[in-house]
Amino acid sequence: MSTFLYTLGHRIARNRWKVLVTWVLLAAAAFAISGVAGGQLVNDYSIPGTESQRGIDTLAQRFPQASGTTGQIVFTSTSGPIADQQAAIEAQIQAIDKVQHVTSVDDPFASDAVGTISPDKLNALSSIQFDVASTDLPPEAITDVEAAATPPAGAKFTVTLGGAMYPQPTLGIGITEVLGVLLAFAVLAITFASLLAAGLPLLTAALGVAITLAGVLTVASFATISSTTPTLALMIGLAVGIDYGLFIVTRHRRQLAAGISVHESVAQASATAGSAVVFAGTTVIIALCGLAVAQIPFLSVMGYAAAVGVAIAVLAALTLLPAVLTLFGERLRPKPKSRAVKLSHKAAEGKTFGARWVAVVTKVPAATVLVVLAAIGVMAIPIKDLALSLPDNGSAEAGSPQRVTYDLIATEFGPGYNSPLLVTANIITSTDPKGTVSSLANDIAAIPGVLAVTKQTPNTTADLGLVRIVPQWGQSDPRTTDLVQRLRAQEATWEQQLKVTDILVTGQTAVAIDVSDQLSAALVPFGIVVVGLSLILLAIVFRSIAVPIKATLGYLLSILAALGAVVATCMWGWLAGPLSITYLGPLVSFFPIILMGVLFGLAMDYEVFLVSQMREDYVHTGHANHAIRTGFIGSARVVTAAAIIMISVFAAFIPDGSATIKPIAIGLAVGVFVDAFLVRMTLVPAVLALLGKKAWWIPRTLDRALPSIDVEGQSLVKHVEQAEWDEANPGVAVRVEQLLLESSEGPVETDLRIPVGRVWTVEHDDPRWRSALVWTVAGWRKPDGGRLGVLGCVLPEESGAVRKKVRVVPASSRDEDELTVRQYLRSVLVAQSSSPWRPGDAVDQALDQSEAWLDPLTETDSRTQTRLEDRRLGALSAIERQLVALSAAATQVPELIVVQDADAGLGTVEMSWFSGVCHEIVGASDATVLLVGQRIAVESAETDEPVESREPEPAVVGTAAIDPTDGIPTDGAVDGEPAESVGSEGERA
Repeated sequence: MSTFLYTLGHRIARNRWKVLVTWVLLAAAAFAISGVAGGQLVNDYSIPGTESQRGIDTLAQRFPQASGTTGQIVFTSTSGPIADQQAAIEAQIQAIDKVQHVTSVDDPFASDAVGTISPDKLNALSSIQFDVASTDLPPEAITDVEAAATPPAGAKFTVTLGGAMYPQPTLGIGITEVLGVLLAFAVLAITFASLLAAGLPLLTAALGVAITLAGVLTVASFATISSTTPTLALMIGLAVGIDYGLFIVTRHRRQLAAGISVHESVAQASATAGSAVVFAGTTVIIALCGLAVAQIPFLSVMGYAAAVGVAIAVLAALTLLPAVLTLFGERLRPKPKSRAVKLSHKAAEGKTFGARWVAVVTKVPAATVLVVLAAIGVMAIPIKDLALSLPDNGSAEAGSPQRVTYDLIATEFGPGYNSPLLVTANIITSTDPKGTVSSLANDIAAIPGVLAVTKQTPNTTADLGLVRIVPQWGQSDPRTTDLVQRLRAQEATWEQQLKVTDILVTGQTAVAIDVSDQLSAALVPFGIVVVGLSLILLAIVFRSIAVPIKATLGYLLSILAALGAVVATCMWGWLAGPLSITYLGPLVSFFPIILMGVLFGLAMDYEVFLVSQMREDYVHTGHANHAIRTGFIGSARVVTAAAIIMISVFAAFIPDGSATIKPIAIGLAVGVFVDAFLVRMTLVPAVLALLGKKAWWIPRTLDRALPSIDVEGQSLVKHVEQAEWDEANPGVAVRVEQLLLESSEGPVETDLRIPVGRVWTVEHDDPRWRSALVWTVAGWRKPDGGRLGVLGCVLPEESGAVRKKVRVVPASSRDEDELTVRQYLRSVLVAQSSSPWRPGDAVDQALDQSEAWLDPLTETDSRTQTRLEDRRLGALSAIERQLVALSAAATQVPELIVVQDADAGLGTVEMSWFSGVCHEIVGASDATVLLVGQRIAVESAETDEPVESREPEPAVVGTAAIDPTDGIPTDGAVDGEPAESVGSEGERA
């Protein structure tokens, strides 16, 4: 990864204007498409497959007049009982009923109306039914309803309109969000000691967020996107975008201060800090996409949108930011006596606040651990009162029509009138539809907790009955959930007694209850996924058992503290005034799972940036406590700045955020504070100090099994060193120095140098050693110790690139004996080719090549009528089989071909012919061929005697000069000198 980013950084530096123009055009296109699409945000929290959603779908299909959105009207008398205004109010209702898309308006004075007049006789409640959902209701319909509901001059009553007909507020950026960005700028300016450098992460992050929001609004034109989705994407995308820019600019300026050229510094910063950004962004993206584990569509969409925002932030940091850094060039280089250089010197001398802090927290580490655990334990106490629910109009913005109407109805009529339930029943077999629905309504009214039945009617085709219920409590009250469960428990009984089928409890209140239940059930599986992923990722990065466990437990502590803080503020009311919290009650159901997902990614970021340098120092020095101190000093300043920026951005969304966003913003701000400052920068050093060297222990077998992830770009150092070595030693294809290869007698230290464009042979008696050499050089086996460079790439860090350049001719396997030659070649090419879906031409080419090589070896009187492609692999001679396998490798034109057990079953003459073919390949393609075998001997052209060979020692290396025209040695000499041999006991021979 780091090598790729290093190359990418150089290319971007050379083509900075093209990159900048591309990003500007991309942003312009995104805004243009978004403006034309005109996407609309809605709050659709339905879950397919739940009973409530099946009821909604049934109403849409069979009772469309009752399936659209609804509005609420409260008529309030200003003089005497509201009944005195009946005539005027009914005139208002008739006017509203004529508005387009309105299917019905309840008359609160009707003889069958129940609960529509408030106990004090001063208020009348009516409901408006539309024929379309809120997402399809045109704004002019709402305007017409408001005009029709306006009381005439001199009327003695007022009208209050609200309900679900009002759209959710669109995305907006207020003054607090701007202040949050300005605070982030101030933190960056202090960190960099440069206003110019401070502005660059903000610039790239803002452009990335703008493109993300434009994309979300475009998608909203043809898909359902909740109003929370773009806000969440904005909040997370802006925070991580600024942080990722901070890491790269910090590394770039540090390298500039060390005297590195601008282009080289941009490339190295992209490779080192950029690698960490890729890992950090990937963890956040995985965590956000992991929200799909809950199998709740609206939550998955929120996670995907935020994940796209993070992905764009990563791309901007890796492409746009390097272009901007190159554009400003030398202006970003710190002056010799600048504050940035002085701060760097202080850090190097260990005279920073971070140095003093780590000394304090590790002086008595056990005490530090106890203090941190006690503090977080106190913060987590409010969790005992945690309650979850989907938002309703009671959590709408204070002063909005839906909130004013909601509060008025709750006060004058009771909270249940804001949370009606619907019950549908299939009555197609009933001979008395109205009577059946009436009987069902009477039974429902007798259920404890049902305050009133306000509607009972069959549809126009008399095959579906509808009963509207008013519970005694509001939607978020746990007793309403119990009522829904009691109603559903009676469904089977009512179906049997009333001879109806498919009774369903539905409506928006039931939908909210079902969603909350499913979200609560998804918390544990999601937590297991997140915790398991945390353990695996950190074990890969830090090659340790204790560090991942410690990091994961720290993450869980941060979650507990964040949840406790949100309950204290948004449910208990602590600091409600300063935080502009106008609704106190249950938290939005998806808050905990989003908090867990987002905070997981951020916690892993801080863990990696802080602990990776500690591990690097420990690997180099072997001193655990010293590594804690030096690693902390080297990364504490950047982690502190990153955390403060995150907190600033999240906190900026608290004052003006909706009731849905406020808990998320508070939770993330508190979670980042606790995780960065209490967990990562206090608890982590103390725990590592307690563990000492045990913190970095990992079983050897597990270490070898885990893949390598270079999050700090350390492989770049090896790559640059290899490039310098290649420049000083031109013409070397494979460089092996002190490499440990497995053998039957244990690891053997090996040294080799294989030149480019030659046929080179390596002999060894141990088949295990030969196999280890072949597959290690080819990039398929992880090398152990030493240095291994293949074709300019470093192993194992660049094994992917090596595999593209190297092809292996493996040892013969009996499992393949029954395959025809064509089948064998096809299987090999499908496994190795870069285009496995089109191997036909390559197979034909390999067959033609095989026949050309084999034709001189086939005597005329013994030729078979069976074509080569149809012959079984097991029926081929050893030389035929070797050449067929070689043709599969040569057809792909690799830079290096490695032949395992090249001499297996071959006599001297056959080996000479095979060597000649290898020279032909080298001469035609400038490739390198490495022949690995037990005793590779070839005939002499003049004496027909075998070339004099040494008794095979553990590793004898050389090349035979073979004439590519006839495969016969021209001088019988060994071209090249044997490499330094290694004895079976690890001693040099």
